Amino acid sequence: MEKDSEQIIFEHPLNERTRTLLRFEHLFNLTDYHSQQETYWSSRAAINGIVDMHNILLSRTDIKSEILKELGRYKLYFQELTNSSDVDQTLLSQTLKQLEESTSDMQINVGQIGHALRENDFIQSIQNRSGIPGGSCSFDLPLYHYWLEQPPATRTAHLQQWLNIVEPIRRSVLLLLSLMRESAAPTEETAERGLFQMSLNSKTPARLIRIAIPKSASILPKVSGSRHKFSVRFLKIDAQNRTSEINQDIKFQLTCCTI
Repeated sequence: MEKDSEQIIFEHPLNERTRTLLRFEHLFNLTDYHSQQETYWSSRAAINGIVDMHNILLSRTDIKSEILKELGRYKLYFQELTNSSDVDQTLLSQTLKQLEESTSDMQINVGQIGHALRENDFIQSIQNRSGIPGGSCSFDLPLYHYWLEQPPATRTAHLQQWLNIVEPIRRSVLLLLSLMRESAAPTEETAERGLFQMSLNSKTPARLIRIAIPKSASILPKVSGSRHKFSVRFLKIDAQNRTSEINQDIKFQLTCCTI
């Protein structure tokens, strides 16, 4: 979910590849913020983000090939626009250059990206305890406790060293999602009695939908669907953060990202 000054934007991926990109982006945003803070607890939060990245890389050994496929698909899409008079050719050239650089960054890393995290005994010891509630207490992981008590500059340097291992993924993920979000303009829609349904073009299936609603509306969208069809059921939120269905028309902005 993204925010601006007046709206809340809810995003929903319509395929597994986009879902993985969004999860990585979430972890990159989390670690980018906390790795720059000096507190004990921010260092813990940054480590948690790195461990979550580690867990994704462990469970998805095809991450590198999946991202390379996406970069290749994007390059083909934009290369087809090189002869279009309706396209800013300077901006298009910059985009193709970014895609080429990201592809090179991914390919230059031999083997699976993130392998160094799996070989890091310190990160591995924390990962091994991550599935246990409260499993990273000082008595469980005294070395971790020792590290957390080191000067902020030492912790920051180590965090940056570990984040550099996944930097090629970070650059590629942020580029792909940025281009995906910019690939379509929002439209004004109405959910009749709180429900909106839409069929998608099978030749250009959507990969991500974005729903923008006013912050003051006290409602949220519940999305279900696939790359060919989706539905949105709007729910109202009460003072205790409980939700219930809405039985009135709701106006909202919808963006279907198909790139």
